[in-house]
Amino acid sequence: MSQDFQRHQWTDLFIRRPVLAIVVSLLILLLGLKAVGSLPVNQYPQTQNAVVTITTTYFGADPETIAGFITQPLEGAIAQAQGIDYLSSISISGISTITATLRLNYDANQALTQINTQISSVRNQLPPQAQQPILTVQVGQTTAAMYMGFYSDDIANNSITDYLLRVVKPKLDSINGVQNAEILGGRKFALRAWLDRDRMAGLGVAPDDVYAAMAANNYLAPVGSTKGQMVSVDLVANTDLHSLDEFRKLIIKRNGADIVYLDQVATVTLGSEDYNNNVAFNGKQSVFIGIKVAPDANLLDVAKRVRDAFPDIQKQLPTGLNAKIVYDSTDFINTSIQEVVQTLLEALIIVTVVIYLFLGSYRAVAVPVLAMPLSLIGTFFMMQVLGYSINLLTLLALVLAIGLVVDDAIIVVENVDRHMKEGKSPLEASLIAARELGNPILAMTIVLIAVYIPIGFQGGLTGALFTEFAFTLAGAVAVSGVVALTLSPMMCSRLFSQEEEMSSFVQKIDRVFEGVRHSYQNTLRDLLSTWQVIIVMGILLLIGVVYLYATAR
Repeated sequence: MSQDFQRHQWTDLFIRRPVLAIVVSLLILLLGLKAVGSLPVNQYPQTQNAVVTITTTYFGADPETIAGFITQPLEGAIAQAQGIDYLSSISISGISTITATLRLNYDANQALTQINTQISSVRNQLPPQAQQPILTVQVGQTTAAMYMGFYSDDIANNSITDYLLRVVKPKLDSINGVQNAEILGGRKFALRAWLDRDRMAGLGVAPDDVYAAMAANNYLAPVGSTKGQMVSVDLVANTDLHSLDEFRKLIIKRNGADIVYLDQVATVTLGSEDYNNNVAFNGKQSVFIGIKVAPDANLLDVAKRVRDAFPDIQKQLPTGLNAKIVYDSTDFINTSIQEVVQTLLEALIIVTVVIYLFLGSYRAVAVPVLAMPLSLIGTFFMMQVLGYSINLLTLLALVLAIGLVVDDAIIVVENVDRHMKEGKSPLEASLIAARELGNPILAMTIVLIAVYIPIGFQGGLTGALFTEFAFTLAGAVAVSGVVALTLSPMMCSRLFSQEEEMSSFVQKIDRVFEGVRHSYQNTLRDLLSTWQVIIVMGILLLIGVVYLYATAR
């Protein structure tokens, strides 16, 4: 027995012990099926897109003052922090908002620390009346996956917002996988005192007098508790104001016996904190709730849970308040994934038909047809181990992998068939074929993996998107190599038969292929006899490729 024969002896184990080969395949199948149910589903591969927002309030300042004395100093300091891709800012009356978009997959906590340090270094350069800058960080998608619209002809937006904050938002936040239910276009209740400068001038009242009076008289004072030997009583001091009438009768200034009340210098109403944002739906002023999904959650499952909870939310709405899901990104994702899955099934069917036309035997077709879905399902386990998701690019990788995973099984089938035509039994032919193809299949698998793996090491957005594509493709090739060396030879030894006869249709197809083979052989023989011409043509093609590449740049 030759040394090469001995080297591949390990392949005999799966042929002589079919239960072992079946167990290995079932293990691949079960791990893959379990992974399919637990993998998150997204439109594209998950990338850590972090955005840090710096909001600074300077009451009473116009946009030019905000831009010159708040936004510009902060932007100059923030730009020195590491990990920032680009900055954008908005300066409006009283508010400066700076948005720092971080580089792809940069550590958001590290960037937040550096930005906070840079802001602290210029804090003394800001106006003393400006409030402390507030930093918020958002990791993941910056847009919501779903929007709900709440609108009414009878209920004011203040009341709608108050109801959503108290009832609807807590329910949505409690749904598994929801990162945040963000209210858009909401208007929180707030007391508004619209000052009348003419009346203020007549009564000798300045805006600072109004502010000081409201701050001094609308003060929430914690006074603690009093304790006895057997009792403890919490003390409450009613130092704050609770109604519009109390605010209207707030004393602003005393001039001897003359008292100036707030309603003498201002129109006091119950309004909103701000009127800067407005949301409309079908021409009606509305309040939206945007559902943001956690980065590690299954987008489709979360959207389904929200949709299931939405009817209960609608039933509990006050009379006159209407609600509707106005946008759902999963509709497009579902359609896209269904199209890719349909393409995957179509490719499987087409490959099966082509294999049958070439092999001409249902038994021979059964081997690669079983190897294809098994290899693809096993790839999902590889995706789970690597922390990937089911998305358009990983599904595209599986579509492309069909032609790769079926090659190994076809090679085994063809080699077994060749040995059987030489008079060997199916078992003997399978043993010899597996021994001969052990190293070639391993080499093919390693080469293909080596070709696709470098795609996953590209930088930037392209690398982030195609990393999952490349490693999914490489994983499919690796699983197909295992299946080809364990299950395929075993199936050939059990399914193949020397007595099987081909149908007349298959015989006609074989005659056509035989004619094509003879034509190819004759053409190849003629070309090899004039090898000088082939070399010249190859050189010309190479020059043409180099020229096209140079001109394309």
